[in-house]
Amino acid sequence: MSVAPRFGTDGIRGLANDELTAEVAVALGRAAVAVLGGDRFLIGSDPRLSSPFLEGALTAGICSAGADVVSLGVVPTPAVAWASAAENVPAAMISASHNPYRDNGIKLFAAGGCKLDDNVEAAVESQYLAELEGLNSAVHDRNADDVGTVSRSEASGWLDLVVGSVAGDRPLDGMTLVVDCANGAASQLGPEPYRRLGAEVIVIGDKPDGRNINDGVGSTSPQALQAEVVTAGAVAGLAFDGDADRLIAVDEQGAVVDGDRMLAILATDWASSGRLRNNTVVVTVMTNLGFHRAMGHAGIDVVSTAVGDRHVLTALDSHGLSLGGEQSGHVICRDLATTGDGVLTGVQLLDVVARSGRPLSELAGGAMERVPQVLRNVRFEDGPDRPADPVGALAADIAAVETEFGADGRVLVRLSGTEPLLRIMIEHLDAETAEQACSRLVSVAESAIGASPVNAARP
Repeated sequence: MSVAPRFGTDGIRGLANDELTAEVAVALGRAAVAVLGGDRFLIGSDPRLSSPFLEGALTAGICSAGADVVSLGVVPTPAVAWASAAENVPAAMISASHNPYRDNGIKLFAAGGCKLDDNVEAAVESQYLAELEGLNSAVHDRNADDVGTVSRSEASGWLDLVVGSVAGDRPLDGMTLVVDCANGAASQLGPEPYRRLGAEVIVIGDKPDGRNINDGVGSTSPQALQAEVVTAGAVAGLAFDGDADRLIAVDEQGAVVDGDRMLAILATDWASSGRLRNNTVVVTVMTNLGFHRAMGHAGIDVVSTAVGDRHVLTALDSHGLSLGGEQSGHVICRDLATTGDGVLTGVQLLDVVARSGRPLSELAGGAMERVPQVLRNVRFEDGPDRPADPVGALAADIAAVETEFGADGRVLVRLSGTEPLLRIMIEHLDAETAEQACSRLVSVAESAIGASPVNAARP
């Protein structure tokens, strides 16, 4: 390990046993106890190959610092957050979310089930790096009696919360659903709430072997789900990511319904029933312009935050709001949860389908009209010739495009929180205009910061 992994958009993440080592996990465990406090920590994980050894190392770090560990086993991230809130103790989830199995990560929750705010995260990172370098011996000044214990428990109350989040005994009776568990953390628990609510559930991606998480299945690869929904004649399909804190849906015709459309469906439904607090929804800067236009027509206010569901949560709590999320499928129902919850979001979405008597395709199509969006990533290498502020190096060109667009489009250029990438997103009412503008900025980036294009996507 040449460079210790740092905190990114969602905890620390890296190549397991290379960047994210046992030593890193031990140091992070010690740091978590020192900064977050408490004498008891909860740990959950997804089923990737490296999760058991990382859980063991994280447990060792926490216990060596004097706190007890309760292992929740392989469970979705929202189940860990629920248990943290229910017991008011800190927690950790070992998962790299939608990444391939060779990656892994550790995300922390403060007592109460919320992800760390910027200041607390910075304190944990500083302590962890000092622990890793052996510069801080405070938590090592202990004897054999000052070690924590290890036990196991279940987060079954999370399932009860999800099932009880909608009215009626079996509101999904008569529905046939396809649920894609991404061979991940929801492989056992994910389908259960839908069965309890009356649906007939066909499950795919529920055979994790340590290496197949997110491999051709899950929210980032919905093709298998789309095909199965059509073949089975299902009313909808639901695809979780590796740790099930996000959801991408598929309508009865096999078309993808992303986070923006799900949020639009829920926001308008909740607004009509008075459940949408302050008649406002929270999104990130990645949310499609079409969402903003649709909410404007519906008389619903929108608050935008930086990318990351923890920023969405901060805005929800700061403004006293009840609904927010991301285009990627992180949706936070704040009256029910402290983090994105793909399983809960699926229940809420299908409840709207059941109560409205309308197919998901009709609800999604009527909720918003997507503005053409072009997203490209460009990779850059650190070096003496790279500008200290890669986004700032494009400022004049970004401003020129924004002036040309006026109210018909928008430009977003930002650094990735997890990779050495510059993310360029362009939206415009005219698809060709968006494509041309994005190509223009990619060319500028190549010249200004020595970047090279790595992919392109048009959601």
